[in-house]
Amino acid sequence: MVHVSVIGCGNMGSALIRGLARTGTHTVTACDVDPQALDSVTEFCSNTTTDLETAAEAEIVFVVVKPDITGTVVEDLDLSAEQTLVSIAAGVSTDVLEARTDAAVVRLMPNLAAESGTMAGAISGTEIGEDVTSVLEDVGIVVEIHEEQMDVATAVNGSGPAFVFYLLNAVKQAGISSGLDPEKAEILAAQTFKGAAETVLRDERTTDELIDAVCSPKGTTIEGMNVLRNSSVEETVAEAVAAAEERSSELAAEVANE
Repeated sequence: MVHVSVIGCGNMGSALIRGLARTGTHTVTACDVDPQALDSVTEFCSNTTTDLETAAEAEIVFVVVKPDITGTVVEDLDLSAEQTLVSIAAGVSTDVLEARTDAAVVRLMPNLAAESGTMAGAISGTEIGEDVTSVLEDVGIVVEIHEEQMDVATAVNGSGPAFVFYLLNAVKQAGISSGLDPEKAEILAAQTFKGAAETVLRDERTTDELIDAVCSPKGTTIEGMNVLRNSSVEETVAEAVAAAEERSSELAAEVANE
């Protein structure tokens, strides 16, 4: 079993803890200064603590705190070269953290779907061990990218769930407006998004080819697709991703200037 600690038990930290607990193949220590945050994850952990020294005993240490305090937390951790530090701080480079620790540093951009084991995660770092990838694959799918691509990954898979929730809700509300029961409309919309995403991951066809497979000539889907293709929805989504990417770049600049 791999001993993992998660420092910071907010939304993302607790999602990682719950996701790791699903496998039963790790011992997890949760660390936070807020007793209520620890209470919310106690049942999913082997141990909870407010002490960084205790959290630093793990083989893999996840630092899941705000970017502006990540460097300070890492400095306070006394990690060795045999350990791995995994940071999720948007805009905080591995160079910044490597100067503050002897541990191997991995930068991760996860998302909240870690809780259900369906996370999309992007990782970068010079030393990404198999133990780290194995742990992360227990909570979803991870892809390795160059660190200079981390800002756009932050926008695509880090912020992306919120964009999907927004679009899913739009489909749901359209169904409700036309007479569907709200609960049933949500189930139909959510399962449709889930099934479509699974199809993209499992099918060798491109998304354009999959759209064509759903669109029968003179059928219902093609009529809806014509509306989408004649709209500015693609440009709007691109603008949303670009805005999130730009903010990630701004955070990096703020950290670099500290």
